Amino acid sequence: MTSSASFRNPTNWSDGFYELAIEIGATDDARLQDVLTALWVAAGVQGCCGRSDLEPEEQDPVPCTVDSLTEYGHLRGQVRLPTNQLVVCGCVAIRGGDDSSDWLDFYVPVGALDNAGLAYWDGRPFFRSDVMDDWLAAIGRETFTRAAFSLGVVGFEVSGCADAGTLAGQMPQERGVGYLLPIGGALHYGAANA
Repeated sequence: MTSSASFRNPTNWSDGFYELAIEIGATDDARLQDVLTALWVAAGVQGCCGRSDLEPEEQDPVPCTVDSLTEYGHLRGQVRLPTNQLVVCGCVAIRGGDDSSDWLDFYVPVGALDNAGLAYWDGRPFFRSDVMDDWLAAIGRETFTRAAFSLGVVGFEVSGCADAGTLAGQMPQERGVGYLLPIGGALHYGAANA
């Protein structure tokens, strides 16, 4: 197993998350479950584990459910990047309650990207990787075909940096992150351009 795919390698889980953050909408377990299921399939995640301190084969798999997210905090697996490296990945839900939306964040930790040798910084004003952005946007588009959502945001530590209500169906002209925005029933992707 490559170092970037090892659960027991603590550096794989370090230095923050490169993520696809999906705003689900109002708190609703059924909608969150639909998006979680669609996302896991769209990303091609291998396995579903509750712990990061044991390799997948050393622990019992857990169901890919909202209940498991609640119990373990994160669901973890392995995913193949478009560069063909196998890396650790995970998913976490941020529940909004009565005041805000639920979010589901799918991520690859930056430590795993480092161990896989994937460049994600090229001197631009924002911490970003075109390879990761395009790949995560494609996962978001595929997820949306199976389970609609309010907004997707792609980049480094992007959860909560925008919301569908504030955007009001308008794609920002200058974007430090990528946006997956439903407009007129179709999902539009605006890549980071700033």
